[in-house]
Amino acid sequence: MGASGSSGSMVRRILLGSQLRRLREACGVTREAAGYSIRASESKISRMELGRVSFKARDVADLLTLYGVVDDSEREPLLGLARDSSIAGWWHSYSDVLPGWFQTYVGLEGSASHINTYEVQFVHGLLQTEEYARAVVTAGHQSHIPYEEVERRVALRVERQKLLLGESAPKLLCILDEAALRRPFGSHEIMDAQLRHLAEVSESPNITVQIVPFELGGHPAESGAFTLLRFPESDLNDVVYLEQLTSALYLDKKDEVAHYDQVLSRLVKDSLSPSRTRDHLQAIRQLG
Repeated sequence: MGASGSSGSMVRRILLGSQLRRLREACGVTREAAGYSIRASESKISRMELGRVSFKARDVADLLTLYGVVDDSEREPLLGLARDSSIAGWWHSYSDVLPGWFQTYVGLEGSASHINTYEVQFVHGLLQTEEYARAVVTAGHQSHIPYEEVERRVALRVERQKLLLGESAPKLLCILDEAALRRPFGSHEIMDAQLRHLAEVSESPNITVQIVPFELGGHPAESGAFTLLRFPESDLNDVVYLEQLTSALYLDKKDEVAHYDQVLSRLVKDSLSPSRTRDHLQAIRQLG
């Protein structure tokens, strides 16, 4: 299933933005000059190229002309992307608890055919139980946050998890550092239920869970957690998502993505197999 409907709008914006950036750079036009041509600022061009704002078809048409793209067969696919990218995604109703930089990730996640992720701090959001998610949300804020906000954040995670169900569900590869499983969030019962849930969902045909055990020592992902997203559209590059405290980085240059892909391959090789991972989860539960 391709990037259709609301879940695909973010992907279309990022795809269109990156193509406009490459066209601009190829003909040596500055962001300032591009902004002037459509009566906009340099920062507006920057946001467009990052896929963070919606596109007006007229602006895209003017930019394509400026960049020397005059053939209708080349212009129309990009203008089509501009028209289709204005559909709001389901996550916009959670904008009160969803920072703008994470909205981009949720949109990409919802359109990916493969989600490959390595986590160190906690269980990945797509595999969290509600109770564990609640404990993670409250632990992540030093000051008290209102009950309603906690519940909205938990509801958002539950909504995200729905993409793992159904015929068009993406394939999820989740590699968890053992530290994420040993670090307690909530009560003993909450942790036990989370570990049991991990073992159960890992039996799903589209979900693979592997643990990087403490015994392995040093490993290639020393820089920390990351997610590599792959899309069904052949003309859309893989994207690596790196979350920071107040923002996020999105890498789509092929050489950078290839480096993370190599790290993933080594992690898969060095981690416990899916069946041994389930045994290890059971062992951790018994120790707890």
